[in-house]
Amino acid sequence: MALFFIVYSVLITPVSGWSPIIVKSVTELGPQVAPDVTHVSRDGGYSVLLDGNIVWLYDDTECLDLGGKQLSFASNTAAYAMDANKNVSILQDFGVEVVGKDKKNGKADTAILADTTVATGGWINFSSDEIDFNEKHKGIERVAIWPGTNPVPYSTSKAYLLAPLVYVDSRPRDPSKRYQARGMTLLSITAPSSGPTARRQANMIIPGKEVAYGGFSSLLGYTTTAKQQDLSDRDVYLVGTADGGLQLARARVADLTDFSKYTFWDPVQLRFTTKPPKPDEKDYRKVYLPGSFSYGSVFYSPYFKTFITVYFNKFVDSTFRIRYLDLNDPVGNDPVWPKRGKHGKGIAPEDTESLVKYGWSPEQELYRSPPGKGGFNYAGLAHPEYWNRQYYAPSLYPTSTSASHRRNPWYGSKVISEKTAGGDGKHLLLSWTSQMKGGFNGGIYQIQLAKVEFGTIPQDSGSEFPSAAVSSSMLTFSLASSALSTSTTFSNAGRNASRLWNHEFHIPFEHLGVVLGLLLLPLFWLFGFLSSG
Repeated sequence: MALFFIVYSVLITPVSGWSPIIVKSVTELGPQVAPDVTHVSRDGGYSVLLDGNIVWLYDDTECLDLGGKQLSFASNTAAYAMDANKNVSILQDFGVEVVGKDKKNGKADTAILADTTVATGGWINFSSDEIDFNEKHKGIERVAIWPGTNPVPYSTSKAYLLAPLVYVDSRPRDPSKRYQARGMTLLSITAPSSGPTARRQANMIIPGKEVAYGGFSSLLGYTTTAKQQDLSDRDVYLVGTADGGLQLARARVADLTDFSKYTFWDPVQLRFTTKPPKPDEKDYRKVYLPGSFSYGSVFYSPYFKTFITVYFNKFVDSTFRIRYLDLNDPVGNDPVWPKRGKHGKGIAPEDTESLVKYGWSPEQELYRSPPGKGGFNYAGLAHPEYWNRQYYAPSLYPTSTSASHRRNPWYGSKVISEKTAGGDGKHLLLSWTSQMKGGFNGGIYQIQLAKVEFGTIPQDSGSEFPSAAVSSSMLTFSLASSALSTSTTFSNAGRNASRLWNHEFHIPFEHLGVVLGLLLLPLFWLFGFLSSG
């Protein structure tokens, strides 16, 4: 008779136990304020610094009168931080029109894009066929364009963004199909004094059946052989969310509009290939960064001197998480990328190739944002252009700019001055969408802000060997079914794919004794049975 055993295995991520990331304090800064309009409900909240203007981008934006009546609706809008140095919360909106007068106080009702249809799209214009579709269905079904993440500068005056095209059905027979991905479109963004502009470079770059590369984040860096500042000869690393975690693609700047020229990171072969992974890939060995991710971004931190990712996962706990690219954890044996960075000398913002040369740290909890009255928060993002004069990579400045002048202005001094901040990137602005009133139809949304201050980076123990670290007083147990077999994997994929189990159970550390006792009960029973025999 074949015996079938349930095998329990402790899964401990192989990390050093040391982390540079310590949260010293979090200061809630309240909601964003839009004084140009009577009342606005908007979600998303993404940003980029261009030509001295901090551009804020939003998804669905609804303007209302004081009684809650809709004045206008747009699939997306953009605004400037009105005075980013003195007040991080106040916005300057564009395309604002007077659409009526309040019956009670006699004041003018103002709204963005005085248009109660969804046809024209908003700040990012729709194509003619998308307009025709939306006009035909009158908002019951519609095509939306949502920015989705922070744009990426490719100079100090221009940025690009891969934004998702989404089909929205307000009355779906299957609730799971309320939102369906149609693909990704490419935008070029500028910030003149007249207001932010977005131009679509192509209607659809990445088909909806593929991973939404760039939808989570993208980064611009040197090519493998780059020796000069030629912006046309750059690699773009595009991070997209998939069922099993984050997947990674790469393309040359000149090929960004041609998906057939993209290559895709294969964590098993440790190289880029021409075969894209499946969006529903469940084998975590084939996922660039396994885990749960929804909104977030990846960016270089001058404080930690490495790339970090700040994000929300797919669970509705309103919590920001953070990881850092661990330069003491090289992937493979590339002599150019040993421990401690490129040639052992750290990494620069342009060294985006390091994303596949080092592993990511385990997840840490950064900040649990307070939910609004309507339920959980979503669209959690970090905004590194505040309290950071090294927001731009040095190579993005004109070649005539001296090294000492390749620094952007300091923004947010009313909250924390540069003199007292303790360094670029030691403070980080967070934003999230708070549901003031929940619900698909009639929901009211508001962007909330907070500032995180990181603590002094502790001295690294310098251990050459990984130790079993317990993050946030939790151990992770994995339940697997097997015929008398267990599996423990501590390979390079410990960073990229050590979570090979399909199910994980998080056990509080203080309950560990009870759990271990329960796990050992079958062994005691078997020992007693054999002894009695």
